[in-house]
Amino acid sequence: MKALQCREVGPPEALILADVPPPEPAAGQVVVAVKACGIGYPDGLIIQDKYQFKPERPFAPGGEVAGTVVRLGPDVRGWAVGDEVMAFTYWGGLAEEMAIDAGRLVAKPAVMRFAEATACVMTYGTALYALEDRAALQAGETLLVLGAAGGVGSAAIQIGKALGARVIAAASTPEKAAFCRGLGADACIDYTKAEWREHLKALTGGRGVDVIFDPVGGAYAEPALRSIAWQGRYLVVGFAAGEIPRIALNLILLKGCSVVGVFWGAFFDRGGEARDRHVARLAALYEAGAIRPAVSAVYPLRDAARAIRAVMDRQATGKIVVEVGA
Repeated sequence: MKALQCREVGPPEALILADVPPPEPAAGQVVVAVKACGIGYPDGLIIQDKYQFKPERPFAPGGEVAGTVVRLGPDVRGWAVGDEVMAFTYWGGLAEEMAIDAGRLVAKPAVMRFAEATACVMTYGTALYALEDRAALQAGETLLVLGAAGGVGSAAIQIGKALGARVIAAASTPEKAAFCRGLGADACIDYTKAEWREHLKALTGGRGVDVIFDPVGGAYAEPALRSIAWQGRYLVVGFAAGEIPRIALNLILLKGCSVVGVFWGAFFDRGGEARDRHVARLAALYEAGAIRPAVSAVYPLRDAARAIRAVMDRQATGKIVVEVGA
């Protein structure tokens, strides 16, 4: 079978499409024929040893997968060959088949396309967990989404609107702003402009925003925090800008605000009823038409390195997906 392998620390261009033996499931595992794999910023980090997880090489990047169960290992209950599933696995998805612990599988709604399903568990799961569980976003509140045109940012726009918030999207180009408006954003600001905080202040009548969803970090974090409303909630989602910001604690005191970490992967790994309820909530939002993963580009497996490069260079709008199997 084909797999895109990371054999050395390096950029996407160093990845190799290779023939490898098909996996055999261990006890408690299933083998999934991967139909599609979503690409996220962590894929660019993990191949450079900049992610919190460092798998043994060679490995295939790609942690957001959707496909069909083709083989069952011993002691697997609740799954059958032919089941359509989606999963969040950190790595391994850019391959025609992969072995996955059965406990990591989620049933794919029948009406959901495989390409959409790759975005559901992690990307939309992160946004829902951040906004509903961690920030307790309420209808009528104002939400600022940084990096709003990216995969998780576009998910946050849709989730925010589904929860009844007024959503302000921060994007870096007119094209990305138009994309965000198409997803339902009520207003857009260009946060690469020096005056972006003044624009945000005008949009909120000087009050500031109730919740900030930040998957970007870097130099944008502190000015965003300075624009938060009294007793607002600042969600630390990721650091796509490449720099982990250092925030002066006096700002948190003066704003009476909360800075909240969002680690969806750890929440997912803990499993249990809380995770099951969360995944069911995502499926219900999809089936109600409240969310629709914005898949903006689909690449074949042979071009998966280009897909990772596009995400790393922040060229993407919405979700980029690699189509692995027919």
